[in-house]
Amino acid sequence: MIEPGTQTVFDAFAKTAHRFPDRPMLNVLPSTANVYGISSGEMTYADALARVDELTGMLTDAGYGTGMRVGLLLENRPEFFLLWLALNRIGASAVPINPDLRLAELTFLIGHCEPALIIAMAPRQDELRKAAIAAGITVPVASPGAVPSGRRPDAVTAEPLEGAAREAAVLYTSGTTGAPKGCVLPNRYFLLAGEWYAGVGGLADLRDDGERMITPLPIFHMNAMAYSFMAMLAVGGCLTVLDRFHPRSWWKDVGDAQATCLHYLGVMPSMLIGLPASPADKAHSVRFGFGAGVDPKIQVAFETRFGFPLVEAWAMTETGAGAVIAASTSDRLVGQASIGRVGAEVETMIADDDGNAVDAGDPGELLVRRAGKDPRFGFFSHYYKDAEATAEAWAGGWFHSGDIVREDSDGNMFFVDRKKNVIRRSGENIAAVEVESILMHHPDIEAAGVAAVPDAMRGDEVFACLKVRRALGANDIVEWCLQQMAYYKVPGYVAFVDVLPLTATQKIQRSELKALALELLTDPATANTVHLKKRQLAGVRTR
Repeated sequence: MIEPGTQTVFDAFAKTAHRFPDRPMLNVLPSTANVYGISSGEMTYADALARVDELTGMLTDAGYGTGMRVGLLLENRPEFFLLWLALNRIGASAVPINPDLRLAELTFLIGHCEPALIIAMAPRQDELRKAAIAAGITVPVASPGAVPSGRRPDAVTAEPLEGAAREAAVLYTSGTTGAPKGCVLPNRYFLLAGEWYAGVGGLADLRDDGERMITPLPIFHMNAMAYSFMAMLAVGGCLTVLDRFHPRSWWKDVGDAQATCLHYLGVMPSMLIGLPASPADKAHSVRFGFGAGVDPKIQVAFETRFGFPLVEAWAMTETGAGAVIAASTSDRLVGQASIGRVGAEVETMIADDDGNAVDAGDPGELLVRRAGKDPRFGFFSHYYKDAEATAEAWAGGWFHSGDIVREDSDGNMFFVDRKKNVIRRSGENIAAVEVESILMHHPDIEAAGVAAVPDAMRGDEVFACLKVRRALGANDIVEWCLQQMAYYKVPGYVAFVDVLPLTATQKIQRSELKALALELLTDPATANTVHLKKRQLAGVRTR
């Protein structure tokens, strides 16, 4: 467990490293090592501490320190965690950069957070430099272990807070009104996530005798950073991070990792249940999976076939473990899209559009806060450079999640839908307005409307209705988009229209656009471009 009084992520790590120096902390499977061209095998807590010592010296010698932000574009490499620990030790903050972001998105992120340094894989460094120039930011871009001295003297620093309140990371999450928002996350956010997970118990009970977790989820998201990594620090466990989810080799990876627990997103069980049954389906040591979004129609069949429960949970980047809900008890509801019951440490209200509580059993927006004197305990600190959005999110003293839920008479919560104009594709939140904004940079696109359409495998897919100035090919537009934005944001369907549904003030009528997208989905003239949506990889091997 994370000791009471622990103030920072590095302190939590150092205490575990001194308690369990010979235990494995990070594990890289040969398959992942081959993709990244790095060494496979385990790294003990003692070895990790020694590496963090080296990185700490390198950063301080180069002039980096308290309050500075450092961008990290390292995909799912274990060096990410070691650099984050070193940055945390010197009082600096990490800004994880999604490697799927392309030039326009990188330009915004760099211009918004104004990092003092960016550490990235060599194949992405030139693109990052171009993005920095476009953003008007002078920032060194370096490889891990080769940080140059001479940081820029005007580097922006975070608020001068101490200990648990000090900024530990800024994570960018898709906004609903355009550009992504920078969630400022303090040390307390990460410490509480580890404490909560280590103590949640029930079906998701973590042991302190050598737990081994495997995750294919991106480590630049809160799930891997705040839950997977911090939970393993809390119990002295070992984390195996894959480069990504590979369905056909998944169970081999699980076996090779000797995993006792795993993390998932809803698309994963759907893909795994579709594979041919095998005697190896239960040839593993997994006690539980922890995640969100499993298709309720397959949950019972999945758990029966593979022999362990899928613990569904709800949280957001903004809430962290300050207001997490999990179906971790033995009497959970299976196959009903239930996210469990609310614990005593969390207060909730299900509200209508006017902010009033709905009648029992009716759906409404989930509002949450921490019980007790500090309703924001464990949550994000604020949206960087956006006090108005922060205040709006906390209107009335509640954090407004934007998720529609309902609660039954026994206190079980059920996820219903998303209130926000966000497309949820394979676990990634996509702001329709952001995609529209980038599409409008195309010289031949006059107007763009983006909506979600259902996808049996991915949950949602991106549908673009485009009004163009001249005849264009849908494939050409998608190829252009792949250079401008993360592949998963790129339209999977493109329809050319004469007009978009607009309000009297020339804003897109979202409900009508969604209905139009659903109607055009079966139109033979609509181009299906899903097959073109592939990661734009640079300098890495494929499995």
